[in-house]
Amino acid sequence: MSNTAGNHYYVPNGTKWPFIGSVGLTTLIVGFINLLNGSENGKYVMIVGALILTYMLFGWFGQVIEESENSTYGAWEDKSFRLGMSWFIFSEVMFFAAFFGALFYARVLSVPWLGGAGDDADTNRMLWEGFQAVWPTNGPGELGGEYEVMAAWGLPALNTLILLTSGVTVTWAHHALKKDNRKHLIIGLALTVALGFLFVFLQAIEYKEAYHTGLTLGSGIYGSTFFMLTGFHGLHVTLGAIMLTVMLVRSMRGHFTSKNHFAFEAAAWYWHFVDVVWLGLFIFVYWL
Repeated sequence: MSNTAGNHYYVPNGTKWPFIGSVGLTTLIVGFINLLNGSENGKYVMIVGALILTYMLFGWFGQVIEESENSTYGAWEDKSFRLGMSWFIFSEVMFFAAFFGALFYARVLSVPWLGGAGDDADTNRMLWEGFQAVWPTNGPGELGGEYEVMAAWGLPALNTLILLTSGVTVTWAHHALKKDNRKHLIIGLALTVALGFLFVFLQAIEYKEAYHTGLTLGSGIYGSTFFMLTGFHGLHVTLGAIMLTVMLVRSMRGHFTSKNHFAFEAAAWYWHFVDVVWLGLFIFVYWL
């Protein structure tokens, strides 16, 4: 069904991709469950599931790109895409809000409560006498073992500068696209992708240093919240950098115009989102 006139909403023909995606995701989850339960075959099942999902992503997104480049979509589809991406980013905001909420609960409520703050002196005596309510903590009785706190003004500060710079370069690329300046678009995107993967590389180095100093997921509430927040953020940066890499390849192939480039905008929105989340992480996980 064509939509060149922009008067009708494009309804695609029946497609196999949702079914293939469901099979791939189910296979991946079943493999992960088996891996957690000690099955040696779990990792191989996970690999098969990941390959199926990768095939689905290439096929489905390739079909959407082809439809977009053939002017199949119009104003109604553009509005749907924007609403869909907006709700997706909102769901990601709620995802990270849950982890920031856990950090807040531990630091502001749980740890002081265990330490007998305010009217809870008896709580400290009955649950864990002698526990000191200080942050960061590896838990009562130092159950998390010895560790060192990750300093804010080393690699984390450098990574903050890198992400903030990448926000500038992707904005530069966006303005270049609006002016049909493909050269600056490609340069800005290439710099953003390079900065994104540099961030991930430096975070991997930071994790290696953390484990060498004893900080792990098992290092009490500090270790668990540190790795859950920074780890999931690192995953999102990786995904965002991959999305921008696809945008870079498409830009080099002549895709997008000043009037039709929502795919680029969606990736840019996502990138600005991970920038903002990192600022929260730097302030509340590393600095304060």
